[in-house]
Amino acid sequence: MSMCRGWAVVLLLWFAGAGWAEAYARALGAGEEDTSIVGERAVASSEAPAGDAPPAPSPAASIRPGTRWSFLTRMEATVLTLLPRQGAGEAEGFVQVEPMAVVDGGETFGLNLGAPVRLRAWGGGEGTGLVREEDWDSLSDWGQLVRLLSLGHDASPVALWAGSLDCYTLLSGHLVRRYSNRSNPDYHPAGAVLTATAGPLFVESFVSDVLGARLMGVGVELDVQHVLFGQPARRGRYTLGLSAVLDWGRAGGVTREVTLAHVDGTAMVLARRGFELHLLAGGGGRPGRRGAWGAVAGVGADAVSPTLDLLARLEVRRQHGGFRQGWFGPDSELARFQVAGTSGLPLADASFPEGYSAFGELVVGWDAEHLGDLVQRHLRLSLGVEAFTWGRVDADGRLAVQLFGRDVEAAVRGLAVGLRQPGARYLASGEVRWRFLGGRLYAMGQGGTLLYPTEEGTLRPGAFASVGLGVDNAR
Repeated sequence: MSMCRGWAVVLLLWFAGAGWAEAYARALGAGEEDTSIVGERAVASSEAPAGDAPPAPSPAASIRPGTRWSFLTRMEATVLTLLPRQGAGEAEGFVQVEPMAVVDGGETFGLNLGAPVRLRAWGGGEGTGLVREEDWDSLSDWGQLVRLLSLGHDASPVALWAGSLDCYTLLSGHLVRRYSNRSNPDYHPAGAVLTATAGPLFVESFVSDVLGARLMGVGVELDVQHVLFGQPARRGRYTLGLSAVLDWGRAGGVTREVTLAHVDGTAMVLARRGFELHLLAGGGGRPGRRGAWGAVAGVGADAVSPTLDLLARLEVRRQHGGFRQGWFGPDSELARFQVAGTSGLPLADASFPEGYSAFGELVVGWDAEHLGDLVQRHLRLSLGVEAFTWGRVDADGRLAVQLFGRDVEAAVRGLAVGLRQPGARYLASGEVRWRFLGGRLYAMGQGGTLLYPTEEGTLRPGAFASVGLGVDNAR
């Protein structure tokens, strides 16, 4: 079973709003409810927010029920300001127009198309065009046109999901955990996740950029009980897994190639209706680099009720020779150019102190009425924290709430890397949306901080703010 739970999923029916649509990847596994492949396995933001900061979910809406095929159209118009921080750069203003079209074919097919177009209103200096060039200056950027494509569902022998990745976790998460491929504000790729189940084998593969050579990985999980005693009533009680990830480093900027591998074992020690407790252990390394290895052991719990969905993990980790678990995490699209701290080196070249760490993760979805559709949650919380024995602390989290009959939704998101160390890195953003006039019209406001990779390999600090209106036929 994977370690992340679907958040504000971006079913292609993430028509409710732009929101930090994210997914906490949960691979197909025993005892899991049959929900959308998008929400359970990878996550994607259905709509890119201003400045490509992490989006926030919008008030819930639903396409008219009772039909096999459903359609939705939406148009947003906002005024966006990109601001410099610490005296780096100059302010720029844009009128952002964002169309969207959704086709929902039920459990087996979904398509969500659309992308923001930023028309320059002021700033940018001489020679700048009407449309913001950085949003469309590479082949990978055209991937943002596909917000979501889903084929198949959790019970399918083969299933495919494509779109932006946010909080994506590959199997155990010891290589790719809570990863986002949109952390770089000028890089807008579409990723893809392909899963297949055959007898005791479950395979999950992914690419972070279908149009460029960035990250690609595969995880294979073997159901040991199935092999020894035949198909069990509950899949995934005892599993062995192998995952490997290759960082090509050739899209969204050029960085050095890296390959990582990890082996994991999981045993479910307690299974009750609506509750599972399991133990895990594993180890991995960096092939081709002597002495780069790591080990991990931990415990996890999953609880599900009509109004609560909770996932909790606690792990003890060992790092040695520069290897660490969760190498590809929420900060990796920035760290590939410059890690947090004072070294100024890219992730592939920076040294990482040897030692131990404790990692904890909590993902909560709660609804006062009924969990129902994954886009409807009165509260969504996701938090990951890792504390190292040599003093460093990393944390990332996001919180979203729905208020006033779900007509108002507010969300905040934060990332802190290298806390308690010189050169710590901080990012924060938030969004508020309010639906009125029967829900077809909504007002929105966004704001937050950004980091832009430069040609010199450094990160330029910036900020964004936007306000605007949107209209759709969701209600």
